[in-house]
Amino acid sequence: MKLLRNLLLAGQVLAAAAQQWPLHDDGLNEVVQWDHYSLMVNGERLFFWSGEFHYWRIPVPELWRDIMEKLKAAGFNAFSIYAHWGYHSAAHGELDFESGAHNLTRIFDMAKELGLYMLIRPGPYINAETTGGGFPGWLLTGDYGTLRNNDSRYTEAWTPYWDAMSKMVAEHSVTNGGNVLLYQVENEYGQQWTNVSARTPNETAIAYMELLEASTRENMVDIPTIFNNPNLGSKSWSLDYDINQVGGDGDLYALDHYPSCWSCNLDECTSVNGFPPDFTTFDYYTNFQETAPTQPSILGEFQGGSYNPWGGPQGGCYSSTGPDWANVFYRNNIGNKIAGQNIYMLFGGTNWGGLPFPLVGTSYDYSAPISESRLLTDKYSETKLLSYFVRAAKDLTKVEKAGNGTTNFTGNPLVFAQALVNVDSGARFYVSKHTNTTLTSYLTFKLNMTTSVGQLQVPQYAPKIVINGRQAKILVSDFAAGSEKLIYSTAEILTVSIQNDKPIVVFWVPTGESGEFYLKGARHGSVARCDGCANVAFHPASEGLIVSFTQNRGMTVLLFDTGVTAIILDRTVAYNFWQPALGPNPNVVLDETLLVRGPYLVRTATVDNDTISLTGDYNGTTELEVFAPAGTGSSRWANGGWKHHAWGGRGSHKVVFNGQPISVRSTSYGSLVGSLAPSNATVESVQASIPSLTNWKVADGLPERMPEYDDSGAGWRDANKSSTLNPWQPQTYPVLYGDEYGFHTQNLLWRGCFTGDATGVFLDVIGGVASGWSAWLNGVFLGSTLGNVTLSETNATLSFGNVTVSDDDNVLVLLQDNMGHDETSGVLNPRGILNATLLSASGSNLTFSSWKVAGNAGGESNIDPVRGPLNEGGLHAERLGWHLSGFDDSTWASGTPEQGLSEAGAKFYRTDMPLNLPSGIDASLAFELNASAGSELRAQLYVNGYMFGKFIPYVGHQIVFPVFPGILGYQGNNTIGLSVWAQNAAGASMSVSVKVLGVYQSSLDPSAGTEYLRPGWSSDRLQYY
Repeated sequence: MKLLRNLLLAGQVLAAAAQQWPLHDDGLNEVVQWDHYSLMVNGERLFFWSGEFHYWRIPVPELWRDIMEKLKAAGFNAFSIYAHWGYHSAAHGELDFESGAHNLTRIFDMAKELGLYMLIRPGPYINAETTGGGFPGWLLTGDYGTLRNNDSRYTEAWTPYWDAMSKMVAEHSVTNGGNVLLYQVENEYGQQWTNVSARTPNETAIAYMELLEASTRENMVDIPTIFNNPNLGSKSWSLDYDINQVGGDGDLYALDHYPSCWSCNLDECTSVNGFPPDFTTFDYYTNFQETAPTQPSILGEFQGGSYNPWGGPQGGCYSSTGPDWANVFYRNNIGNKIAGQNIYMLFGGTNWGGLPFPLVGTSYDYSAPISESRLLTDKYSETKLLSYFVRAAKDLTKVEKAGNGTTNFTGNPLVFAQALVNVDSGARFYVSKHTNTTLTSYLTFKLNMTTSVGQLQVPQYAPKIVINGRQAKILVSDFAAGSEKLIYSTAEILTVSIQNDKPIVVFWVPTGESGEFYLKGARHGSVARCDGCANVAFHPASEGLIVSFTQNRGMTVLLFDTGVTAIILDRTVAYNFWQPALGPNPNVVLDETLLVRGPYLVRTATVDNDTISLTGDYNGTTELEVFAPAGTGSSRWANGGWKHHAWGGRGSHKVVFNGQPISVRSTSYGSLVGSLAPSNATVESVQASIPSLTNWKVADGLPERMPEYDDSGAGWRDANKSSTLNPWQPQTYPVLYGDEYGFHTQNLLWRGCFTGDATGVFLDVIGGVASGWSAWLNGVFLGSTLGNVTLSETNATLSFGNVTVSDDDNVLVLLQDNMGHDETSGVLNPRGILNATLLSASGSNLTFSSWKVAGNAGGESNIDPVRGPLNEGGLHAERLGWHLSGFDDSTWASGTPEQGLSEAGAKFYRTDMPLNLPSGIDASLAFELNASAGSELRAQLYVNGYMFGKFIPYVGHQIVFPVFPGILGYQGNNTIGLSVWAQNAAGASMSVSVKVLGVYQSSLDPSAGTEYLRPGWSSDRLQYY
């Protein structure tokens, strides 16, 4: 009776808890609502499960579908993108949302078709480890104020971009038949308070946010706005926390957190995270209850990996946030009652052209679940195990904390459990992990669970639950599987698929571990398949049947008299187990799913009468197993036009994979088994088909260093400004900042003329960390500064002792590597020459008579709109279009990068790479750049006109540079260019080769229809000499 009273009291408490929280909407409609527990779309609760990717870091729209299909296949119901103002705006008043990969509407259409919600994050400032934090270069002169405030000059600048983005989002919002669910205003702008605890308002920041919000609504955006805070301490823009209604608040509060550092260099994160031991998990529950208690707890950005800075480990720091990290930290978030999570990044992509900010190089792999080469990693597979569970655990969308602790739950002080309870159904979720998550010990325990049949200590028959090293588990009680119920399980649930009105419950365990589950209502069970199973036993219980088991490598299938099927997988099989959805509903309905075992990837599934059509990827000969409904009559799969009628028995089913019929047989437990045909290509065969890069042509890449060079062409501008509004004032004049003259990205060339008896020059140059520069006088090399990862600004005094100084004009030439603009408070830091002072033995005051500067061809004119304003810098070869296909290099000499340069300077190399890759495959290719240790050179790789690799061997880590299909044409010729800048008098050399990273038989035709992305050379380029 005491237990009954306790259960009744708990039920009353839960009922009260379920009623006390207000239901919110944005005041414009009720399509998207929210409360303390979750988001709701059209009245249906949603656990917001999102992954981030950036369309501008994969500038091939045909591959956006590839990434989205992989997101969906991994169980995500949403994705997030930053829109990049600078990528779309080459000049003040100019916007391009149409050319090439600048056409955003294709993303909205694909999201709708595939069934994924969208979180759109347009800035105006985005950070994102991109130049200027996403601000356009023309904004960074100081003419528009200090930015990110309510200065009218800045407001006038961002308004056209914000209007365009907001109108586009409004058109594609869920309220208008699209799939955009949330709209983020600004980014990591935790500036609402000058004193957080006292809630002292920052009036300037509040005014800025209110301007953005007002513009958003004026442009008919009627979905919720969301604001992500940069850390646990800022507590900005929450209506709940803003008890004095100071203003600026949005609809939803969100939090960013990177518990193991956003960079492979941990020193970058100590100001935010302090110095916690590796693998330390954090408490988010307290922050959300203090800051936004009436709202769902949403992590607007949560760590999916780390970027690799210049000088970081080659290949990144994947192991720091690998599969075990994803396992523990994402489960810990659920234990903290998180109701939404956006993983940054799910796919990182490439910092091609001038996209990166100075700290990072070309790769933005981010150690993400989907690698830069688009190959799936073990972290992707591990994340999928939890994604499928979140999809199946519908009761997770309305939970309260139900306690936590060690011995009270686990009987083991080394094992910590966080309990959640659904306030309506009583279903419980126990997140179990090391008490000290930094440890890697092997622990066992029994769990004290509250269930509908009373308090139980489980398992009752199987060996104890295991936490082996860095691992966490979410174990359940009173878990709903369709109309059936699991009273408890000590094995993690992968997913549930409802077929023929009965659930198939899929469990998984680490290879060799044991588990136990209690199936309500069952009386009899049998083993229909035993592949790796051991010690399977069925134990009658008062409310059903308890099943204990051990699972080694393989798959076990159990059948029960209630019609329930249980599938038990070990981790290795679970990694290649898929649950494709049959309709376009992002909040996937479990009776609109199939189950598939075997392939590397299952992208999509459709059902038409008796035919099951799958698309996906595989290699080698792969067994395919499909779990699909049988029987006759109309199907319940009718959502969004996905229908099938009059199914026959299992024997009449047909299975098609990538358009090819698969011969299948029926199993005794109701699945269809066949085999996918052998692949028609392998890594080795594709590698053998790629020609070596040998037939190089070469030309002088720096004729500007010579005194006779004619700089009167359109590529050059007089650098003659006598003032600047940039807060970083130069030390000498004229102003020699590239941005002042319309050149905002990558290499800059400066030519200064003087007369007189100068004996040397002092140069102070700012280009961002890891930048470098070289100088010549009258064609004679003076010296270089190489730069490193600690210096943004470098200076040197260069002697003219080895040069004949003319009584007439002398020409000083400086080649500067602009590494991109800094972020946050440093966005206005200039790029150029801070001080250029001539030295004289006589002490006379010598000055330069004139300066000229060259940058990207056309400056802000955006003469190559397909590739956009960030692709090129001011190198001679870039301005004249030598990197583009169709340029005539027939008069050039033969020469190879291995031969290189014998003196300081620059050379540009060109060659062709014809490809004829087999149809029906998706291959990932990369270029490998190598130079001898300590080589003082800077090189840039161009593929069909795109700058896809910056190589600085004495600074950087990266030697392998993946290049996307679409940038590369897989059928036809490809133009490869290479700029090599030798920074010392001995010259430099290097090598270039192509390597195949992966090959899969695939439904994706990766470079088909992408010719429009590769426009060639035209004679207009000649004017920029």
